[in-house]
Amino acid sequence: MVSRPSRRRRVLALPLGLVLTASLGLAGAAAANAQDEPSAPKAKAGEKLSYVVNTEKDPGTIDRVKKEIRAADGKIVTSYKKLGIIVAHSANPEFGDTLRAVDGVDSAGATRTAPLKAAGTTEVGKPEFVKQPKASLAAKAKAKGEEPLESLQWDKRAIKADKASEVSEGSKNVTVGVIDTGVDDTHPDLKGNFSAKQSANCVGGKPDTTPGAWRPYSATDDYHGTHVAGIIGAPRNGVGIAGAAPGVKLSAIKVSEPETSLFYTEAVVCAMVFAADHGVEVTNNSYYTDPWLYNCGDQADQKAIADAVGRAVKYAQGKGVTTVSSAGNSSQDHAAKEIVDDTSPNDSTPVKRTINPAECPDVPTMLDGAISVSASGPQDNRKSYYSNYGLDKIDVTAPGGDRRYQEVPEPAKDGGVVSTMPGGDYAYLQGTSMAGPQVAGVAALIKSQHPKATPQEIAWRLKAQATSVACPEKYDPDGKGTYAAKCTGVKGNNSFYGHGIVDALAAVTK
Repeated sequence: MVSRPSRRRRVLALPLGLVLTASLGLAGAAAANAQDEPSAPKAKAGEKLSYVVNTEKDPGTIDRVKKEIRAADGKIVTSYKKLGIIVAHSANPEFGDTLRAVDGVDSAGATRTAPLKAAGTTEVGKPEFVKQPKASLAAKAKAKGEEPLESLQWDKRAIKADKASEVSEGSKNVTVGVIDTGVDDTHPDLKGNFSAKQSANCVGGKPDTTPGAWRPYSATDDYHGTHVAGIIGAPRNGVGIAGAAPGVKLSAIKVSEPETSLFYTEAVVCAMVFAADHGVEVTNNSYYTDPWLYNCGDQADQKAIADAVGRAVKYAQGKGVTTVSSAGNSSQDHAAKEIVDDTSPNDSTPVKRTINPAECPDVPTMLDGAISVSASGPQDNRKSYYSNYGLDKIDVTAPGGDRRYQEVPEPAKDGGVVSTMPGGDYAYLQGTSMAGPQVAGVAALIKSQHPKATPQEIAWRLKAQATSVACPEKYDPDGKGTYAAKCTGVKGNNSFYGHGIVDALAAVTK
């Protein structure tokens, strides 16, 4: 959703230089003059692309397809036999076409349009850092049983996480995996809850569990995952903030490419499988899978991406993992018949196209088995102006922030969500990236209360326990139609809020 690094992350940049950026697909920018669908990428001489090859799952087929991959000048990086997914690299321009013609191959395609080499970066904005409170204010917070920066956390009060912590902080037997840009586990407000044995670097498609491999490549650029982790599970330890589930474990599964911070299919699949195989109960996915914002079934490469990630979500669900995913920051209706996408592919040259989201899902948030989360702001739980929406496409809503159009309730001073940053810092960010981890934290609280609950049951409880919010009569945040949107449905199930705002207190009492 932006160039470097937040184009693909569910974070929104702000005029005051707050955090990452996210290109907004304006609601008024309709589908006129859409260009033809971009052609499938092909490697040029000497350039390698990465591919996913999705096959039938029987060992005989997988072994035979591996031979065909080698015969087509492909190098196998890794394979997931239980899923029928093979990751391969090849500089053969005809590799994708060749493998799609092989018997037993369901889909095959390039996971990127740029060759396997480092890409340039473009800095956009800087974080809005938060100063530590004076000793006297910190002492007052401690006397009230609060964390030093908890007064700034309007978001936690909105989901009753402060009240929930008085009942239960969650179980150390439950781990939330942060599939993201890495987590700074040395942060004093994260290290107490961090699980190194459930953490890895999945960039490239194979897990690297070397100590520290899960940390951000760059503390100044790749801070997204650290911020997300704090929202989920920063402990109540007298330092900084409190997470939605301050008693659960956190793990980091890094999937962002160095320098570009793009999240490619092979890394996402690796992360979901790693989480499933290492006892992670909930994963947070505040991104879309690069390079396509929407992956269309009639485009070979995009079909292969959606197929591979869909298989990984299903595998994780079967192993007991609840997949929480942010809905995105383009202020687009995922239930619309047509959406204009002018940001894809985001690793080379974007081409404007008109797509039908029913046939071209945003991955992973629109996949079966993923819990899709929209964002609300600090004023009366109003939809955040940037948040995607859609009737029967959004499951639940959580605070993601809105610094532009919504008033902030006292004593908070900012409409963004404050959380941890690499190096022991704290900063405000906003976006559906900040809403998703609130839900992941509440899901972890439910799992703590109901250890035998399946992902399907946890999703049901999240929706059943949510606080219903009715559609507004009119939604036009700037009064100019820039982000105007029509809310459809009823209170308890509508396009803006799904089943409502998640409720942490209900999660630990029901």
